[in-house]
Amino acid sequence: MNKIDEALQWGGAFFIGAGHVLNTLGSQYHRDLYNIIAFTIGTLFFFAWTIRVANKPQMAVNILALATMAVGLFKGLS
Repeated sequence: MNKIDEALQWGGAFFIGAGHVLNTLGSQYHRDLYNIIAFTIGTLFFFAWTIRVANKPQMAVNILALATMAVGLFKGLS
């Protein structure tokens, strides 16, 4: 695996993990928006990786996740 692909996956894993940590803390410690932002950044890292390696099933999952998070961000900001 080349270094760019590895960096994208580790970056994605970090932000997805941060999103889960923020979920467990709950909204009493942060705005619910922060976990969605962390998940979005992590998913963008993984989406970039799927484009590089042409992993179509994972690409579809990431597109669906990004669309879902866009709705969550919109609702969180309004």
